Amino acid sequence: MANIYDIARLANVSPATVSRALNGYADVSPKTRQRIQKIVEEVGYRPSAVARGLVTKRSMLIGVFFVDHVNTGFRHPFFQDILASFKDVIGREGYDLLFFSTNTANDKSMSYQSRAEHRRADGILLVAAPRYEAEVAALASSRIPCMSIDMDLIGPRAGYLTSDNYGGAIRAVDFLVQNGHTDIAFIGDKNNGKPGQDRFMGYRKGLQDHGLPFRSEWMDYGDYTESSGYEAANRLLSASQVPSAIFCAGDVMAIGAMEAIREHGLTPGRDISIIGFDDVVLARHVSPSLTTIAQNRNAMGEQAAIALVELMRNPNVVPPTLTIETNLVIRESVKPRI
Repeated sequence: MANIYDIARLANVSPATVSRALNGYADVSPKTRQRIQKIVEEVGYRPSAVARGLVTKRSMLIGVFFVDHVNTGFRHPFFQDILASFKDVIGREGYDLLFFSTNTANDKSMSYQSRAEHRRADGILLVAAPRYEAEVAALASSRIPCMSIDMDLIGPRAGYLTSDNYGGAIRAVDFLVQNGHTDIAFIGDKNNGKPGQDRFMGYRKGLQDHGLPFRSEWMDYGDYTESSGYEAANRLLSASQVPSAIFCAGDVMAIGAMEAIREHGLTPGRDISIIGFDDVVLARHVSPSLTTIAQNRNAMGEQAAIALVELMRNPNVVPPTLTIETNLVIRESVKPRI
């Protein structure tokens, strides 16, 4: 297989000139660059990514830290769709993804920053990272370009992207009230992540906008799993007064809540209305099909990738804070209260 020295000999230039031509340096004449490129194509030369990285100071790798608190997050369809769209964009830009094997928030064998530097990652994507984790704050304070999904990451080279969780939650409450529901319970995020916190605040604001009181007995928590939604709904349905509707901070919890409603001898959508958040694929296939607040997962992944590439390529760009609009998807699980 041809190497850089073979290319230099055939082009009658130094190996350093070949390297500079292939890596886009401006001090190589167009004529020489064209001759080198022609020889490269003829002999089928493929430069070493490691060697190229030493010259350009770029690895063309983007590291992904995904912290999974409940051992289901990485499998959650919401995150799968975001990562797929993210991958498509950075792939077109010539980058590869490197997933760091951070299984729990307590993995401190190496810090996020040191692992990113050890692997020479050009940029970092943080997904489902703990909001107040010291290692996250240290990474955000570094000079490594970073973008976070659903966490307000702020630093000299760090920005974040999130859905309009607050506005989406208000829209959910509005829709329930429009259908005659005034006894509205909420199943929120027990880990108090930014999306869950914003959805809770939107729920409170929605109640306030319609002159409805907040009742602590109609507030419960889960961890976005089906089992936690089931357990939370069981507790809500055991209250002295049963709500007529339940707003769940995640679709998967809403699906669990439906099962609890059935076990109490009630029919989801008819006796108790349910509305979720996310619009996972399963939401349209359960019975009744789930009314929900949809997040534009493709746009989230694409916009996070575009922003991160810009941060990596332009050291002077201001790290962005991006909000992606949500929308209401009306299905069968919310019925007018008679």
